[in-house]
Amino acid sequence: MEKVKVGTTKELQGNLQTGLNGELAVPGDKSISHRGIMFGAISEGTTILHHFLTAEDCLSTLKAFQQLGVPITRDGKTVKIEGVGLHGLQEPNEPLDMGNSGTTTRLIMGLLAGQNFQTKLIGDASLSKRPMKRVGEPLAQMGADIAVTDGHLPATITGKQLHSVDYHLKVASAQVKSALILAGLQADGDSIFVEKQPTRNHTEIMLRAFGADIETEPDDVTITVHPDPKMHGIEMNVPGDMSSAAFFMTAASLVPNSKVKLLNVGMNDTRTGLYEILKRMGGKISLSNENSDGEPTADLTVESANLKPIEIGADEIPAVIDELPLVALLAAKANGISKITGAGELRVKETDRISAIVTEFRKLGISIEELEDGFIIDGRKHWHVANSQLDSHGDHRIGMVMAVAALLVDQPLTLAGANSINISYPEFFDDLGTLIQR
Repeated sequence: MEKVKVGTTKELQGNLQTGLNGELAVPGDKSISHRGIMFGAISEGTTILHHFLTAEDCLSTLKAFQQLGVPITRDGKTVKIEGVGLHGLQEPNEPLDMGNSGTTTRLIMGLLAGQNFQTKLIGDASLSKRPMKRVGEPLAQMGADIAVTDGHLPATITGKQLHSVDYHLKVASAQVKSALILAGLQADGDSIFVEKQPTRNHTEIMLRAFGADIETEPDDVTITVHPDPKMHGIEMNVPGDMSSAAFFMTAASLVPNSKVKLLNVGMNDTRTGLYEILKRMGGKISLSNENSDGEPTADLTVESANLKPIEIGADEIPAVIDELPLVALLAAKANGISKITGAGELRVKETDRISAIVTEFRKLGISIEELEDGFIIDGRKHWHVANSQLDSHGDHRIGMVMAVAALLVDQPLTLAGANSINISYPEFFDDLGTLIQR
């Protein structure tokens, strides 16, 4: 596996005496970039996406829809989609390769379930271990014909006429919900979906912008989907990804003498879990230039702070699921005991993130106890590194978390599998470098 230096005693200590400082525009939101391609494809007319995330996962979505007969061109971070309408997709000539992207896979399953052709989905070794029955089983209740391999990819989707359903989701998952909504657009009547807990609502917000008729009740968990909408192309600027900004929010909070401004970050209520948690822990973070048109955005200014321990339970997990490894890192520097529970979903991400975090944190001398659904962390101001050979476990978010952690120690560290970061944030190390004052 590729190894990349992510920090040395002298380099980091010398370079970071003045902390992390400056302004940064983080890449476009991953969730919104995926959906922009998909929803533009099934609309009529032209959709233009600015600040599109050009990471491997989103490029998997772009290529898949090209194979489904949608004319899509990309010029840097601008993508132009000539929509073919909800019923205009074409049978691909070969299996669609989902790469490492769970979002692409699960959402496209819901969309292709109602088409009039058969499709096979494949993915890389990591994606092929992730659970797909959670999508296939509820779709089957709508009449979908989806055959998965022992609950995983490869999967074969034979398009059928879908029927309406009143369904209560068994897992709190925006991907599963989104797959069902996309299936509901093609059903023979209105469908109602009820979530266990509110999850990311980008699908509902964006589909409405494209012209779909989707209602969300005041309880934020009951969604009604009216079928066969007349959707039209739009032009949109993809906001900065909160999940990418989170790495710099964490780094600026923990590295002494830091002050970082993150520009045009998406502030959707279902994505601001880390922002709220950081404030509760005593973080110094403020908003400016707030904009609430469509997906809300703001500039975030973060400064280094002395943090307090925290307890997080199941109710908070959906809004912070991708950032939980960073919450664990914040807790590891907050003096005292922190506890994270209700996060069993971390075990079925790109890797088992609970196990990976425990393994890698212990290398840094962090006192962490593994729970079935989370961690108990005894935070300390100073760690004593036991093993300088860190590993991303092939997971982009674990790799970036460990790169941030490396800023906080006083000896050389090496990160194996750093190339996994390209899945969501190819420019991560370059952007981090711009904030280091030399």
